[in-house]
Amino acid sequence: MQTIHELGHAIADRRRSLGLKQGDVARQAGVAQEMLSRLERGRCAEFGARKLLAIAAVLGMEVDFIETVVSGSLDDLRRERANA
Repeated sequence: MQTIHELGHAIADRRRSLGLKQGDVARQAGVAQEMLSRLERGRCAEFGARKLLAIAAVLGMEVDFIETVVSGSLDDLRRERANA
């Protein structure tokens, strides 16, 4: 996942697959239902790590960080080709 929208969608999908209501998950995680709703809809500009981890724990999920490869822009690739 690379966007808050994708993250929220995954959380909503998991919650629904477990048959849980937003209010129940929010209460167990110690966050406001409106906050969870905004997260699920990708409407949060920022979302704290503690809250995210609490929601993930309630849903039986975990946060995993993976290394990604940073690719250059088209201009960077052209410069590299020209210098080769």
